[in-house]
Amino acid sequence: QVQLVESGGGLVQAGGSLRLSCVASGSTFSNYDMGWYRQFPGKQRELVAGIRRGGATNYADSVKGRFTISRDNAKNTVYLQMNSLKPEDTAIYYCMATPLYGPNYLGQGTQVTVSS
Repeated sequence: QVQLVESGGGLVQAGGSLRLSCVASGSTFSNYDMGWYRQFPGKQRELVAGIRRGGATNYADSVKGRFTISRDNAKNTVYLQMNSLKPEDTAIYYCMATPLYGPNYLGQGTQVTVSS
């Protein structure tokens, strides 16, 4: 089982930056694909960015060129660097760990609010 703890959310003005962190514990971090998801009020959770065990990344079209996902296996941590933030990026951001087999694991979420 994996425990995930996100941090780094907060309030920022449009055009600003934030870096989210997600620290994993309880299992071998390098065995998991990792992803950042977000959820808008009343909407389903959506993928923002993912990073595979081998390092390959993918992004939602809405964040390409602005957000960067990375991982540090030595620190059991996945990051989401968010630049040029827009009010429409306001959401709760969640970290997810996906194993090769078995269920996914989801963190508790961190609020990101971008003011105009």
